Amino acid sequence: MATLRQQALAMVQARQRVPVIPPASKISDFFGTNVFGTSQMKQSLAPSVFKKVMEAIDRGSKIDSATAEEIASAVKTWAMSKGVTHYTHWFQPLTGSTAEKHDSFFDMYAGMEKFKGSALVQQEPDASSFPNGGIRSTFEARGYTAWDPSSPIFILEKTLCIPTIFVSYTGEALDYKTPLLKSIEAINEASVAVCQLFDRNVRKVTPSLGVEQEYFVIDKALYAARPDLVMAGRSVFGHIPARGQQLEDHYFGSIPTRVKDFMMEFEIEALKLGIPVMTRHNEVAPGQFEVAPIFEEINKATDHNQLLMDVMDKVAEKHSLKVLFHEKPFAGVNGSGKHNNWSLITDTGINLFQPSNSARENLQFLTFLVATIKAVYDNADLLRASIASAGNDFRLGANEAPPAIISVFLGATLSELLDELEKNGNVKIEKGDNMYMKLGISKIPEIILDNTDRNRTSPFAFTGNKFEFRAVGSQANVGGPMTTLNVIVADVLKQMLKDIDKEMNGGKEKKIAIVNVLRKYIKDSKKIRFEGDGYSEEWAKEAEKRGLSNLKSTPEALDVYEKKATKELFERHNVLNHIEVHARHEIMLEDFVKKVQIESRVMGDLALNHIIPTAILYQNKLIENANGLKGLGLDHSAAVETIKDVSRHIESVKSNVSAMVEARKRLNKEESASKRAKGYQKEVKEAYFDKIRYAVDKLELLVEDESWPLVKYREMLFIR
Repeated sequence: MATLRQQALAMVQARQRVPVIPPASKISDFFGTNVFGTSQMKQSLAPSVFKKVMEAIDRGSKIDSATAEEIASAVKTWAMSKGVTHYTHWFQPLTGSTAEKHDSFFDMYAGMEKFKGSALVQQEPDASSFPNGGIRSTFEARGYTAWDPSSPIFILEKTLCIPTIFVSYTGEALDYKTPLLKSIEAINEASVAVCQLFDRNVRKVTPSLGVEQEYFVIDKALYAARPDLVMAGRSVFGHIPARGQQLEDHYFGSIPTRVKDFMMEFEIEALKLGIPVMTRHNEVAPGQFEVAPIFEEINKATDHNQLLMDVMDKVAEKHSLKVLFHEKPFAGVNGSGKHNNWSLITDTGINLFQPSNSARENLQFLTFLVATIKAVYDNADLLRASIASAGNDFRLGANEAPPAIISVFLGATLSELLDELEKNGNVKIEKGDNMYMKLGISKIPEIILDNTDRNRTSPFAFTGNKFEFRAVGSQANVGGPMTTLNVIVADVLKQMLKDIDKEMNGGKEKKIAIVNVLRKYIKDSKKIRFEGDGYSEEWAKEAEKRGLSNLKSTPEALDVYEKKATKELFERHNVLNHIEVHARHEIMLEDFVKKVQIESRVMGDLALNHIIPTAILYQNKLIENANGLKGLGLDHSAAVETIKDVSRHIESVKSNVSAMVEARKRLNKEESASKRAKGYQKEVKEAYFDKIRYAVDKLELLVEDESWPLVKYREMLFIR
């Protein structure tokens, strides 16, 4: 009888390609066809209604009930013309994924299809059944979803999806979108005020985002044969392949045929949904790939990243593949992240992180650059907490991803420029002198786009006209970390404006006042700048000398949310109140505990019910062999020693699994979420995972390969 491993491998070998036929020869012919976007609204709505919708999108103005009715009618007509029968409010609860409840357009009593404006604008899901950090009890179930007009309505699998926020009955945010939208307004307000020092025409600043998404692809049969992948998203046991990524031949290599077919189809579906996917390629690890869109307004980009992952999952099923978004599904090869390319764009068309040939724009560029560096320095622990998760702990600092130490990379040219500005900023400006030349600011045009190197080891790197926040986990909702980034930069910009005003009120000319403040901020935040190898032990030692935090585990990192300064920061910008901040802290701690708990349970199950029985069967074969050798009068000592070794490792597995279960029981009684999470980190994860793995690894060396019960991940990483 074939083993599970053999059956799975046989299925893989029998796979056939799934043909993919694009709907048109040009992407422009089908891009956004499943989106009720601006052009569709303009065609479907009366000019007065269209104007109100655009005002709601651009300025956040309220849509009245009569306007909502007209929009709902137009949306229903458009959707039904495409075969849609149901609609849903599509929201992003604090589970990290999306949520939806489908309702039919059909009204039985009216005998016709209906879609009211009230159904478009608001619905009522159960708020107590989603993570809420104690805000809602089981008997306090009411919550609301409310339409977000700034993110386009779309059709997914014959269902009309309406992007919404999700709040409790008492008004607290229970999702990622609500605080993100508030943070967008906070950074808009702060940025506009600073921009007007340079250009009075600026009325709006919008953060933009491009999310590079890394992921693994394996065959569906091999996935189903691994209970740990199914339950925990990663292999808790596995054998490092003889050939992994050491030849460096997978990165940017030829894309495997089945994977390319899968990529082509999910890209087509994404493009129909208005997701501007641009790039596909092999990543460093075997079986690892990346998809990248061009940048969009940050709210839309966040929605699109969540939607893209959902589309990828659905399309993978058609190709008998499985997408793994876990940050570290396999030990010994690189893990996955999201590279968040963030910048600020004015309504006058200026990227505030883009150097230019204009002296005025370059001083403005320096102002926003320095403010961002200062924000990261002042709030490094909070930024680290925003990307903390059980999965991301496996990759941060693991010689493949940015370290847990938050630092900023600028490149040699910009670093020298800031050093020059800090050092020589007090040069006396005589009448007729070119202050920009005196301050070294004239060097900025030389760095346009590509005169700054790239640093893969930096968690927060300037890349020419944007910052790349590389430390975000691959399965994370980017709304969380990007909300934090928006808020901390907004906070520094507001303080910077006050400091500049103070200088000007003291009699300083505006440009001199700006430069004086920049010099101070450069000096204050200098410790966060690092140009070297973030993977190195030397950097860890240097960072400690500089006083920078190295928060290696999620429970440790999340402590910052309970600090008074953190709560005041979010409240100051009307993004989250202290109740919402505390709730998020509780939710993230519980999420960590539950994920480690699942990994622990699946590890115990596999060890006791799959691995040990197989080891015992093999041990029995050895006993038969030893007895046979003994009966023939031959040396059977080697077989006996192997039998003893197997017995020792079996007992080690049993005792450590039992101790791990008892540790879980004891920790589950802990009332404090923080203590429970830290206990799971140290007692369950650190104390027992490695011990059990060590014993299993030893058994694997002793037990013959063909009888081993689990498909080994070395066989999962290569897809033809």
